[in-house]
Amino acid sequence: QVRLVESGGGLVQPGGSLRLSCAAFGTTLRIYDMGWYRQAPGKQRELVARISSVRSTYYADSVKGRFTISRDNAFDTVYLQMNSLNPEDTAVYYCNRDSISLLPWGQGTQVTVSS
Repeated sequence: QVRLVESGGGLVQPGGSLRLSCAAFGTTLRIYDMGWYRQAPGKQRELVARISSVRSTYYADSVKGRFTISRDNAFDTVYLQMNSLNPEDTAVYYCNRDSISLLPWGQGTQVTVSS
């Protein structure tokens, strides 16, 4: 059964850092462009970072310079390093293929930035 599993979220103070991980079971992520998305309370899910199969990247303006997306194809894993976090980054973070071949959404991982 195909599953996406996000991990690494938690509670962090403003200015802190977290690293999120995304793994897939029952399928591969290696040949696909991948994205990290987030959904804050009362808001739509938005794309925050994208990485292609050849590791070109895109970042939303709101996270540019603070977040870094990467991937390790040997372990079929995608990461999101988040630095200089602020309360506006509070959301549930999801990963998925950034293509027509979207997988079912996983549970996501909660990131809460608060003092």
